[in-house]
Amino acid sequence: MASFRSRRPLAIMNVVVTGGAGFIGSHFLNLLVPRYPEHRFVNVDVLTYAANLMNLAPIAEAANYQFERVDIADRDAVDALFDRVQPDLVVHFAAESHVDRSIHSPDAFVRTNITGTFNLLEATRAQAQRRPVTFHHVSTDEVFGSLGPTGFFVETTPYDPSSPYSASKAASDHLVRAYHRTYGLPVRITNCSNNYGPCQFPEKLIPLMILNAAEGKPLPVYGEGTNVRDWLYVTDHCEAIWAVIQKGRLGETYNIGGRAEKKNIDVVHAICAAVAEETGRPVDALLGQIKYVEDRPGHDHRYAIDPAKVERECGFVPSETFESGLRKTVQFYLGNPDWVTQVRSGEYRAWIDRNYTRRS
Repeated sequence: MASFRSRRPLAIMNVVVTGGAGFIGSHFLNLLVPRYPEHRFVNVDVLTYAANLMNLAPIAEAANYQFERVDIADRDAVDALFDRVQPDLVVHFAAESHVDRSIHSPDAFVRTNITGTFNLLEATRAQAQRRPVTFHHVSTDEVFGSLGPTGFFVETTPYDPSSPYSASKAASDHLVRAYHRTYGLPVRITNCSNNYGPCQFPEKLIPLMILNAAEGKPLPVYGEGTNVRDWLYVTDHCEAIWAVIQKGRLGETYNIGGRAEKKNIDVVHAICAAVAEETGRPVDALLGQIKYVEDRPGHDHRYAIDPAKVERECGFVPSETFESGLRKTVQFYLGNPDWVTQVRSGEYRAWIDRNYTRRS
């Protein structure tokens, strides 16, 4: 098999995708498994609360897809999996990712995001001594901390994490770079802005606000709602990751953003307008559900990504505007009440227990 140090078209590969039952990972697999039937995709996930195998129903029976229930924080289990699968490419999504949860329970974030990444790097390094293998690490713009009213995060922006979540992701980024510099491990890192889209666990801002707006519940907004985020539609993010895997330079970092910088309160207003349009309810009634609540500790004021490097070197251009992506997202949550009910009630966990079969 050709080395990944080449920029030639990718050969037939065994691709390990960690966290593939999570929000972004499931979209990545649903996008690429049917596109590349010659590649074998192995979904490695421990199935925490935010993982949902129902989201992978479109590919569950695909001949080139398999699922392995493995905890990446379990070193022996990771080593055994890599020896069995012999990956050519590792795409590492698996992470604890909710900032509020990290404030209350930081230990899970250290275990998964730092120890788990270390275990994967060690397993990849062992494989690399025998055969070419590349490690792609998916990270966040939150590692950079908070921006002032102007400027953008670039790939050389110094790290300044504010929460246990972002600190754990910063640590994992540094480990990945260290393994490249110390051991010559072929790696790439992508740092993305806030993702949104269908099938996101409804603790996150956009799905929470959509569902609460539709159900007449309060719309809690931290502080005065002036915190700013750049928004990236989830399938655009997945396409960007694949473009970096195909065209990006080894050892490099690429920032991925949607060029959709919005104040949180403006996002909530846009959601109210979209829900009003879909349901026929007066938008003023939905706006009246907004409730300002005490800001969370260490809440970064502004994130904004300059994606020029990934656009220039890898040819990535988002397909969705914030408006078109939000419309699709609202339509999903309002049009799939069974999915919402099963996630909220925990029935999706029972579905996992009924349908989970180890594939190897």
